[in-house]
Amino acid sequence: MTKVQKTLSELAGLVGGKVVGDGGIEIARVTSIEEAGPGDITFLAHPRYRSYLANCKASAIIVGTGVAIPSVAGTGRGYLQVSHAYLAFAKVLQIFNPPPAYSGGVSPHASIDPTAMVEEGVVVFPFVYVGKGVRVKRKTVLFPGVFLGDGVEVGEDCVLHPQVTVREGCRLGNRVILHAGVVIGADGFGYAGEGRERIKIPQVGIVEIEDEVEIGANTTVDRATLGRTIIRRGTKIDNLVQIAHNVVVGENAIIAAQAGIAGSTRIGNEVVLAGQVGVVNHIEIGDRARIGPQSGIPRSVPPGAVLSGGVAAAPHQEWLKVMTLLPRLPKLWNAVRQLERKIPHVGPRSRKGVKKHARR
Repeated sequence: MTKVQKTLSELAGLVGGKVVGDGGIEIARVTSIEEAGPGDITFLAHPRYRSYLANCKASAIIVGTGVAIPSVAGTGRGYLQVSHAYLAFAKVLQIFNPPPAYSGGVSPHASIDPTAMVEEGVVVFPFVYVGKGVRVKRKTVLFPGVFLGDGVEVGEDCVLHPQVTVREGCRLGNRVILHAGVVIGADGFGYAGEGRERIKIPQVGIVEIEDEVEIGANTTVDRATLGRTIIRRGTKIDNLVQIAHNVVVGENAIIAAQAGIAGSTRIGNEVVLAGQVGVVNHIEIGDRARIGPQSGIPRSVPPGAVLSGGVAAAPHQEWLKVMTLLPRLPKLWNAVRQLERKIPHVGPRSRKGVKKHARR
């Protein structure tokens, strides 16, 4: 890997920041504020961590506009002041750690059907399987153990890590990253009947993943029963997520680990689902909604809503009653307060007297 070295002024130009101190300082590495030394750049994302500056030995520090910068005279240190320190840190980290350039062409130990089209610049590692009629576009990388079923299409500059499976007929856009163990296009969970009679419903649709999507390790996206399961452009999905058949996830959404989305649900643009969120089937979550960790979503969510609060397991009928009453609690509380004002003997003072009498 080529070693990258930049001056602080060069970095400021690349991330849109302002240099405080010596812009000619040479930077060779990005590291944490605790471990940084001469030649390193680090970052301070929040003013509450300002105490770390006293012992920091970094040559340069990325700071937000809300952080007061100490005097740099005689310190040999510079600061890169930006509006969003963590975002600038991410950009600088990319500059010093560019993606590796893979080479080697197509391994003779890969199994590629004669009808498949593998374009120029594609890297295919040993033990990859490419089925009939598959098309893999230029500069894509297929790591060992990748399986591409018949009729799959993979766009340009994609990276499919080891043991990724893309089942028959599914389509990936450009610059898609699938981490180890991802399964695209397994059968959706569809059965008819009950009891001993469980008839499998053929899952004859596909999965379509648009450009710049990244999907974490061991996540699964099921094929549609009919039509398409769709992951729109720019969405980022964490490890161990389950996305069921016929779900549509909008653009630039964020879905964290262990979230589960049931069939035919629609997720809007820029939605955030935190870890272990569970979403029922056939509902809609509006654009830019935010759902906190371990939240169960039993009904549609309007655009821009912010929801949170996990629910402990309880007997089902009891849980249904609680869920029915929960949205009415603020109104019920206001009604109780009004009654307390109207009827003195049931007010807060009366309750204190009852508690005192009970202790006796």
